[in-house]
Amino acid sequence: MSESFGKRLAEAVSARGPLCAGIDPHPALIEAWGLPAGSSGLERFALGATEAIAGEVSVLKPQSAFFEAFGAPGIAVLERVIGLAKDAGTLVLLDVKRGDIGSTMAAYTAAYLADGAAVEADAITVSPYLGFGSLAPALDAAAAAGKGLFVLARTSNPEAQGLQNALLGNGKTVAQGIVDAAAEVNAGAEPYGAVGVVVGATIGVGELDLSTLNGPILAPGFGAQGATAADLRKVFGAALDGVLPASSRDILKHGPDADALRAAVKRTRMSLALTVDSLENGQ
Repeated sequence: MSESFGKRLAEAVSARGPLCAGIDPHPALIEAWGLPAGSSGLERFALGATEAIAGEVSVLKPQSAFFEAFGAPGIAVLERVIGLAKDAGTLVLLDVKRGDIGSTMAAYTAAYLADGAAVEADAITVSPYLGFGSLAPALDAAAAAGKGLFVLARTSNPEAQGLQNALLGNGKTVAQGIVDAAAEVNAGAEPYGAVGVVVGATIGVGELDLSTLNGPILAPGFGAQGATAADLRKVFGAALDGVLPASSRDILKHGPDADALRAAVKRTRMSLALTVDSLENGQ
């Protein structure tokens, strides 16, 4: 691609705001929409949600696991979701959380980020917990293809705290070490680098120093998991302008009505815009 992922993401956020909308075909949500539990229900849910909201957001984040659970028919639906999002001019962040070593990591990356891949996304989530260096094949492939990576750093699930806040020999937490490693990759990139981090919107204030990251921050925990737009301001402070708040259930629960889904997205975008404006104005 002629443009870097960082530049394309910055342009998308400037045009549509920072909201990252999740497409999570959870069985309970499919049922709540009054749809059958099989692959036909998945198809109607995922395509209906994507058609309704893709054009309203800068980033769409399908959760791959919910598609994979249906086998080949589910992957076929995921391909169509990605196609619809691209048609709407929306960046696709595929939530796959892959993490391995060597040729296996390279194969995972090729499956999702290589030009022409069947399930080609603009970025994927990856896990560094085999060591940040294990991500080298993914970092190289993403850079070559103009794609992005979002590396799990300090996630919002309670079980993560013991590991991610453990101290390294240099006195920093594991999570801070991951942020710093991502910052090294992003150094000098403009408007920012292609290696983002995943930091939950429900973590403690002041846990991480994100000032040198020079990359985007995916913030799960916003919406249904309890974090509000005001919480985003508290947790991320001056780094807020690089944050992509992720919301899925809080939006998807308004389906299957397309107008209701779009209205939910617009309300969320407005709350985020007001929060950013108040921070910029020093309020």
